[in-house]
Amino acid sequence: MTDSPLAFAQQAVAVARAALPAYTSKYGRKDFTQHQLVALLAVKAFLKVGYRRLVAFLRDWAELRDALGLAEVPHYTTIQKTAPRLKKKVPTSC
Repeated sequence: MTDSPLAFAQQAVAVARAALPAYTSKYGRKDFTQHQLVALLAVKAFLKVGYRRLVAFLRDWAELRDALGLAEVPHYTTIQKTAPRLKKKVPTSC
């Protein structure tokens, strides 16, 4: 584990790339990949901030945007709506 948010973001994107396809549907908008959105949720938990504060950090922190591969900053609801979708994909029994 690392104490650096940038290193953590890079690791989160790498893990998401190994575990998930880039997009959930070939018909949906392609603004952000699932990898980026999952990494954003991980960084949110790492920084212990809310969705709006995370977006504020992203606006001010170019290195973090670069680490996540973001060309633009998503709206906070984009990140917020990703969490329930991902919870549906996690199996409940092993």
